[in-house]
Amino acid sequence: MQQSNTPRPNKVRTETTKAALKAAARELFLEKGFSETGTPEIVRRANVTRGALYHHFADKKALFEEIIEDECAAVTAQIDKRSMDGLSALDALKQGADAFIETMASDGRTKLILIEAPNVLGRDKLLEIEDRHTRRSLKIGVSEAMKAGQLSPLPPDALIEILSSIFDSAALNIEAGMPAQDITRVVHGIIDGLTKTANT
Repeated sequence: MQQSNTPRPNKVRTETTKAALKAAARELFLEKGFSETGTPEIVRRANVTRGALYHHFADKKALFEEIIEDECAAVTAQIDKRSMDGLSALDALKQGADAFIETMASDGRTKLILIEAPNVLGRDKLLEIEDRHTRRSLKIGVSEAMKAGQLSPLPPDALIEILSSIFDSAALNIEAGMPAQDITRVVHGIIDGLTKTANT
């Protein structure tokens, strides 16, 4: 007898409830910040019971952590999409940087990932999440550009740390009101400066 591929109702309910909780919490964290958002507000906005919240998440911090994981995955998806086949390794690195900056500037991601998350989760936990997503993409981009001889053979770990800090700073400055096109030009200039070193 052929089995149906239709998800079981319990699984659908679980996914729907979790999605509602994360969407509601995300809105509130952006509006009020993590510390000023209470779980009663989250369940009210999600239109679920408080018991449902604690069934799916250990606490508010665990809910926030899963939201940050989702946000970093969304940024990485855009980086990977822009760093497509057919580009040189250097151009892929630049396009990945552009995608990071642009995606972080949309939907409140800079506030969630770079402002709220370090305070709520701690820097080490945030780096652990980023290492599965955005920093993983950066490591691949740097490695490919070095293999192609398009970046200076600098210590890769140190270079990744510095570039990651530059990209984060770019997103934060755009959040603060600096023109995105100016930020992007500077980021490209920094990357181009590294290529000049590689070619001398």
